[in-house]
Amino acid sequence: MACFVRFWGVRGSIPTPGSKTRRYGGNTACVEVRSDKALLVFDAGTGIRELGVELMRKPPPQGTHIHLFLSHPHWDHIQGFPFFGPAYLATTKITVYCPEGDPKNYQLLSGQMSNAYFPVRFSDLKAQIGQESFHGDGVEAGDFVVRRFQQRHPGGSVGFRIEHEGSTVIYATDSEIDLQLADQQQAHAQPQKMRGVPKELVTAMRDANLIIADAQYTDQEYGSRIGWGHPRASTVVDLAAQAQAGQLALTHHDPMHSDRDTDEKVTECAARALAHRSKLEVFGAREGVVLKVATQNIRDTK
Repeated sequence: MACFVRFWGVRGSIPTPGSKTRRYGGNTACVEVRSDKALLVFDAGTGIRELGVELMRKPPPQGTHIHLFLSHPHWDHIQGFPFFGPAYLATTKITVYCPEGDPKNYQLLSGQMSNAYFPVRFSDLKAQIGQESFHGDGVEAGDFVVRRFQQRHPGGSVGFRIEHEGSTVIYATDSEIDLQLADQQQAHAQPQKMRGVPKELVTAMRDANLIIADAQYTDQEYGSRIGWGHPRASTVVDLAAQAQAGQLALTHHDPMHSDRDTDEKVTECAARALAHRSKLEVFGAREGVVLKVATQNIRDTK
């Protein structure tokens, strides 16, 4: 059996509607992963509003159970939740997964709905909303197993390894891999060479069918943005190649990047993978695209 991945928000930092971002999309982070038995949502940026609209078109009478995983509670990853239609239905159940003993994600998700920020209080939502802790590094969510791994980002963030009947999807946004390189000086002096990325990240992503990864900056941009919490897109290619992944979806596109800018970034990253003699397929995540992920292949269904 296959699972399906759909991109609802692929922009980083702030929503960017407009003609220059129409093709890739301007909504902030939200990715849906589903099977016949479970619905998982990764991050609740403004893209989750459109997901909610879709779910509300034909809500099942018995209700919907949504497993919500947050990489971290920075605003561009939670700001869509107050506009998520299913949260206003009594037949909806939402489980928010938090690190064990650390309810920060849940508290900030609800805290943004205080009267100072939003007219509807979190307590007024009709859905059954609760939190569940990761016990160790993984949890079961329907017929999925979701494992987490730590990433380098101001305030912290986690990536997720999503396993389903022999196939694996990685969701890894807001991760400044470049601050963890084995030899940063060489990486800057010889930018075309394969970079020594963290072994723990390679292990976490090993043999994934699909990696969805933050690739916000070009090599030229990164020098003035060190410490902001995001990687060079080229470094993400090196990580995915060393993990021997099948496909890499570049996401968390910079708000200053137009569709044309993103095209250029994707083209450069695809060329880098070929230069490394990797079989990795590289593409840019676009809102609305649906991928079928099976053990042997990934297919675009839209």
